[in-house]
Amino acid sequence: MKSLRAAVVMAGLGMVCGGAWALKPGEAAPDFRGMDSNGKVQTLAQYRGKYVVLEWANKGCPYEQKQYNSGNMERLQKEWTAKGVVWLSVISSAPGQQGNVTAFEENRYLQEMKAAPTAAILDPSGTIGRAYDAKTTPDMFVIDPQGKLVYEGAIDDQPTPDPENIKNAKNYVSAALEASMAGRPVAVPVTRSYGCSVKYSN
Repeated sequence: MKSLRAAVVMAGLGMVCGGAWALKPGEAAPDFRGMDSNGKVQTLAQYRGKYVVLEWANKGCPYEQKQYNSGNMERLQKEWTAKGVVWLSVISSAPGQQGNVTAFEENRYLQEMKAAPTAAILDPSGTIGRAYDAKTTPDMFVIDPQGKLVYEGAIDDQPTPDPENIKNAKNYVSAALEASMAGRPVAVPVTRSYGCSVKYSN
């Protein structure tokens, strides 16, 4: 009964796990152009020479709430941006869909959560999300200074909305950054993302 109830809840949340990937680690990450919540244009090309993390976000998703309400996502953002990593949150929720926000709403949310991404890009058309085949919130991508993808997939190995699981989680994003920045191959370059489906326009 418990497993059935969990399955129903996950279905209701739109939980999906990525199966096939449009991009592969080692390939060039697609450039993009999008407006952030402060009215500035953000492109991948402008950050050439730096590590970049892309985080697909939707504040209404319980899997995203797990990371933010626990403070884990904010901690990761602060830790890695302090080391020179560019961290871009991307919101691909279409108008009328869960997670769609105005620039004002997003800035207020980031302030309330004490979040610290380099920028939050509003992508209501889903153009950036589809270029990366982002499936879930969160869905994570790590790009090296040469513009190549070194990791894509889940934030960690605990596919649950329960924040209690974070303390025992293996964080794939941190592991990928640590390895790549040390000149080592990323041990786990691809994982299945988990969370709520990205709320693209039809």
